Amino acid sequence: MGRKIDKILLVGNPNVGKSALFSRLTGIKVIVSNYPGTTVEFSEGTLRLNGKSIKVIDVPGVYSLEPTSRAEGVALKILQDSINEGEEECVVINVVDATNLERNLNLTLQLIKKRVPMFIALNFCDETKHKGGEVDIQKLAERLRVPVVPTCAVSGEGIKQLVEKITAGRVSNLEFQGDERWKLIGEIVNSVQKLYHHHHTLGQRLSEFTIKPATGFPLAIVILGATFALIRFIGESLIGYVFDPIFEILWKPVVMKISLILGSRGLIHDILIGQVSNGEIDFMESFGLLTTGLYVPLAAVLPYVFSFYFVLSILEDSGYLPRLAVLMDKIMHKVGLHGYGIVPTILGFGCNVPGALSTRILQSERERFLAATLMAIAVPCAAQTAMIIGLTGKFGIRGIGSVFLILFIVWFTLGMILNRFLKGPVPELFIEVPPYRIPYLKATAKKVWMRVLFFLREALPWVLFGVLLANILYISGVISFVGKVVKPVISGVMGLPQETVTALIVGFLRKDVAVGMLVPLHLSLKQTIIASVILTMYFPCVATFTVLLKEFGIKGMAKAAGVMLASTFIVGAILNLIL
Repeated sequence: MGRKIDKILLVGNPNVGKSALFSRLTGIKVIVSNYPGTTVEFSEGTLRLNGKSIKVIDVPGVYSLEPTSRAEGVALKILQDSINEGEEECVVINVVDATNLERNLNLTLQLIKKRVPMFIALNFCDETKHKGGEVDIQKLAERLRVPVVPTCAVSGEGIKQLVEKITAGRVSNLEFQGDERWKLIGEIVNSVQKLYHHHHTLGQRLSEFTIKPATGFPLAIVILGATFALIRFIGESLIGYVFDPIFEILWKPVVMKISLILGSRGLIHDILIGQVSNGEIDFMESFGLLTTGLYVPLAAVLPYVFSFYFVLSILEDSGYLPRLAVLMDKIMHKVGLHGYGIVPTILGFGCNVPGALSTRILQSERERFLAATLMAIAVPCAAQTAMIIGLTGKFGIRGIGSVFLILFIVWFTLGMILNRFLKGPVPELFIEVPPYRIPYLKATAKKVWMRVLFFLREALPWVLFGVLLANILYISGVISFVGKVVKPVISGVMGLPQETVTALIVGFLRKDVAVGMLVPLHLSLKQTIIASVILTMYFPCVATFTVLLKEFGIKGMAKAAGVMLASTFIVGAILNLIL
């Protein structure tokens, strides 16, 4: 007799195929949320079974229910909440990697000890055979005393049988003591698993090649270079062929009519529409909520967010991202982060907004602040990078290379300084390095879709608030006053023309446009390098600023802003002296 089920929890180690299995079980409508009081995300969807909707929760991937990280704490809390609420309708699907049975069964036995209704989805059974192994499914079920279903989430094999057996999940009556857990795991693995001799596969050889420093770093440079080229191609194509035409052809006439209705002037007009020059609206410079406020997040930022999340998901699902984290771990420790701290940096090269949001993968507030601050200061987004290359290109490698070398030195040096003054331990990197796999495109597409929706939900309201704030500061004359105040610093200390101040002010809204405004100034090589560097460093664009404000609060943003302004002043002065 099957159980009545209202909720399914997918629980397993990282990189065991939970996301692919979640995509197989749920439809398009999926919610990504932060667990209350944390920055740890989990996904929630719905499975239709026998005409009934069953909630499916993809619990954060963990190695243990004995919390040593924020994610493990959240996983345990989700599980305990279901138990404490007396939800007999809840069942746990423990997703187990058949190629790494011993490590995975540690979590399985901890779930059994919680006395929860459960069964095992034994994933990657096909890979086990390819690697020269075999798992006796029936004997494993007998030893664990819960149902076991072999699956391959990528190909869909076993998913139908999995759904059919969901109501058969039960509480195991297996007894064991905590100190005997690993002994029992060893006994179970020896009794159910057979291993055969096999030669290294191409994937295993490639795995070794990409994780060893001697070969891994050159390959990482090639892969990341190709990644950025692809991201820029996708982002610029979406802007040029989709979003710009939508705003210019469809939205501009609507906005112009609203402008005429408002009389083409006045406080409300300036806030909603912004500045109208010669009867035309420039979506980048008008500063109105309905013009720049919508154009920046939707047409200028969203295409890069989409393209970066798409490429990042491919790197993640294929198994390369964990290898890059291991490869970069030693370098990242120098700046107070572990290897996964490279993710916000990589995302920042596409757009600083998702880079700031991605700091949530880091555990402590110290790590998140450090990663976000370094990214906001020393990592130009894709659009700004393109403009820097265009501005400095006439000077050849001396111009382009100098700017990015200086930014790297700033990133590394400032990271070491902040690591010294910000109290807290530098965490070690404990991650599973999975085998290379062909990404399951449906799961990848759903992941990208969820991340894009999350960006729109989290960032769009704050970007609109930022544009409103910038608009008010502009109308009230505050921006003009600030421009006059900083002129002596820009011209005297950094050796730049006074006209550079205008570019710095515009840079608060869009850094790439600000870089473009330097072109008519006919700067020398020295001035071009200094201007490009300080425009990257001095302050994030309004979209990034508002997201950082939301993530770290006024106090945290004030500290980050202080670091940004101080480091910009020091670096600008030093460059003016030594170049």
